[in-house]
Amino acid sequence: MATIEELETLRWDLRRDCVDIIMAGKGGHIGGDMSVIDALMVLYARHLNIAPSRVDDPDRDRFVLSKGHAMEAYYAVLCHEGYLDLDDVKARFSQFGSPYIGHPNNKLPGIEMNSGSLGHGLPVAVGMALAARMDKRPTRVYTIMGDGELAEGSVWEGAMSGGNYALDNLCALVDRNRLQISGCTEDVMKQDSQEERWASFGWNVLSIPGNDVAAIDEALGLASRTKGKPTVIILNTVKGYGSPIMEDKAGWHHHLPNAEEYARIVADFAARKEARHA
Repeated sequence: MATIEELETLRWDLRRDCVDIIMAGKGGHIGGDMSVIDALMVLYARHLNIAPSRVDDPDRDRFVLSKGHAMEAYYAVLCHEGYLDLDDVKARFSQFGSPYIGHPNNKLPGIEMNSGSLGHGLPVAVGMALAARMDKRPTRVYTIMGDGELAEGSVWEGAMSGGNYALDNLCALVDRNRLQISGCTEDVMKQDSQEERWASFGWNVLSIPGNDVAAIDEALGLASRTKGKPTVIILNTVKGYGSPIMEDKAGWHHHLPNAEEYARIVADFAARKEARHA
């Protein structure tokens, strides 16, 4: 199992891999990739009971990327964990006939569910968690959503069911970077406390700095030890986290960097990685 210190360095390598995938495929949701990649990394490195050799194990944990457009970040993590080959992903991402498309494809090893139509991940995760309980399996189920996605009514139907069935083997994470393609999510939810809303549905609520590796790790540990109710982790993140030219800018939701922007981004990642060893 990777240590937190190792992950503090790895996060910048994964970001570089993610951006390289986007550049190779000439497109991708770079801003949301950068906000969610830390949570994906910690989840796979330290908490999910799965492995490339056990993709069909009925007792494995399940993960659903409901925020399906953050696929480039997911590719970077899956490649590092040994499910996919990074060079192959870079060579074929977003090419005609390629399995490496811009949203999860469950024909690829390690991917449980096709997603991208927002609002589906949590309801499916509820079904997976309920099935695991009925089958008396040790499976835990995780899903990651974007905060813009929370405008979908199906999310709250899933939240109601998860709380009603007291699914303590279920953990939802919300990438709350407060931006979506059309602008600020707070324009819709500015008078609404996400923490209070989830609690009202019977969930254990953890609200943390969502690009803090140690905080993510601690919250996931607390979620696994919580009994009698599902847990939601509100990840208070920064869209485009890692390079000032992207950070907290809605215009980077789906922006392909030019050569100058790419050079600045990778230099920023390298500088932050180097600062860990200074």
